[in-house]
Amino acid sequence: METIKLNNGMDMPVLGFGTYLSDNTHIGKYVEQAIRAGYRLIDTAAYYHNEVAVGHSIQKSGVAREDIFLTTKVMSDGYDATIAALNDSFNKLAVDYCDLVLIHWPTNDSIGTYQALEGFVKDGRVRAIGLSNFNSEETEAILNIATVKPVVNQVETHINFQQKKLHQYLSEREIVHQAWSPLGEGALLGNSVVKELANKYKKSPAQIMLKFLIQEQVVVIPKSTRLEHIKNNIDIFDFKITNEDMNLLRLLDKKQSISGWPQSMDIEKEY
Repeated sequence: METIKLNNGMDMPVLGFGTYLSDNTHIGKYVEQAIRAGYRLIDTAAYYHNEVAVGHSIQKSGVAREDIFLTTKVMSDGYDATIAALNDSFNKLAVDYCDLVLIHWPTNDSIGTYQALEGFVKDGRVRAIGLSNFNSEETEAILNIATVKPVVNQVETHINFQQKKLHQYLSEREIVHQAWSPLGEGALLGNSVVKELANKYKKSPAQIMLKFLIQEQVVVIPKSTRLEHIKNNIDIFDFKITNEDMNLLRLLDKKQSISGWPQSMDIEKEY
């Protein structure tokens, strides 16, 4: 698995397994399948209501805890609430530490929330912290007070919503751009350009879209409930898209969110 260097010196896999599902009944099975397939970054959140199952699956996997890059997210508002929420996540995940904890989305007191996360870094229970669904202005507000620099901002990103303006902002500040919904909820798999390139490289449309983002220095967090797709999504490290074909994919950017959320991200479309 390829990795990317974070601004605190840690290495993070460039591809992870997302666990946000409408039905968590079988999430443990999917996480186990992903780990067996070679995934080493597992992404969960308190909001997903599946931390118990995710933690159990990591324990059952037979892979050493230190070889799994575990991300969770807090949705609490403020300092004290965040300390309580993250301790609850540790209990549910049954882990002593997390590799990365993100603020799931901006809140009324994102600064207090972030300062609480900094405390967990300083006491060694969290190795790195970051943001999710923060636009550049909201990220800047965190940077202005941070004593521990955020390493990641996870936002909706795919070929129709490439987030070029935000990507440049994050890159200039050594913050890794991470993509949720890198396949656009599956709605983009039929794109004619993507299908043509899939045929050219003898890969699936999903593999082309994931590889494109990785070559753009975007970490991807795809999700799937089908074993075939789980395996295929990680089988993208044996080819490289040419510069000419990368340019074709860059032209597909419509600055168009599929989720439409959060609306605060709209400022990043102005370029």
